[in-house]
Amino acid sequence: MARRKIAFIGAGNVGATCAHLCFLRSLGDIVLYDIIDGLPQGKALDMLESAPVLGIDVNVTGSTDIRAIEGADCCVVTSGSPRKPGMSRDDLLKINAGVMNTVGKAIKEHAPNSFVIAVTNPLDAMVTQLKRVTGFPKNRIVGQAGVLDSARYRTFLAMELGVSVESIGATVLGGHGDDMVPVRSYTTVGGVPVDRYVSPARLEEIEKRTRNGGGEIVNLMKTSSYYAAGTATYRMVEAFILDRKDVVPCAAYLDGEYGVRGLFAGVPVVIGAGGVERVVEIKLTDAEKAAFDSSAGHVRELVEAMDKVMAA
Repeated sequence: MARRKIAFIGAGNVGATCAHLCFLRSLGDIVLYDIIDGLPQGKALDMLESAPVLGIDVNVTGSTDIRAIEGADCCVVTSGSPRKPGMSRDDLLKINAGVMNTVGKAIKEHAPNSFVIAVTNPLDAMVTQLKRVTGFPKNRIVGQAGVLDSARYRTFLAMELGVSVESIGATVLGGHGDDMVPVRSYTTVGGVPVDRYVSPARLEEIEKRTRNGGGEIVNLMKTSSYYAAGTATYRMVEAFILDRKDVVPCAAYLDGEYGVRGLFAGVPVVIGAGGVERVVEIKLTDAEKAAFDSSAGHVRELVEAMDKVMAA
């Protein structure tokens, strides 16, 4: 049986971290694509040369020719520009939406049956643009956000309580930004509601740190996070390739679920061989539902802002 093919469109830190995890778990043959000549080829060769040490027999290639993604089963899109000093949100929207146009056309032509995971920021707008350009059905395109945000929330709670991260159950919904919604009513420690262990005031502080988790790392490293982001993306790839039916929070296209229609927003979904196989609707408290609606409203505003700058 032929191995599955996983294409990484963007061979920077996030894409390469996720690719390396896919390599270590032998999920399939890997292709790294980037516009910077030497970067994808070098990372691919470096990865491949570690194979004999670990007894790994998947193939890894790198290219600056987008046609290298031909026939990919899964495409992970991390390409685009990070926000730089002096760059407005509108500048970033216009630049990266343009990249999504190019990438989306290439995926549609060369990997028309693939499952697409978007990682490029601003995430909620970029996954929207990819769906528009590819024309893919809602089950075959999704954004990586909630897995990472929930992991940060679980990390900070485990640190606070001195327990294993595996003892923490938590979900973060909504847009991938400052108004993301940590769902406190579904957050548990060993199955026990978190508010039995942590005061409301302290939970507010931990949730604020979660919302600012990406910025905290940028301030420390002067660049975006990639170990956590790449690992979160890996979990989604693995769920698809291995048909795990994992329930994970992702930026999924909503068609009435949670009272939202025609918009990508972070919600729990089941990811398996069929891609986003279904959206899982959970009952939110009134405050959580109001926060989710507000976050979804900001996502809509972001998409409208992207449309405006693209039309200018």
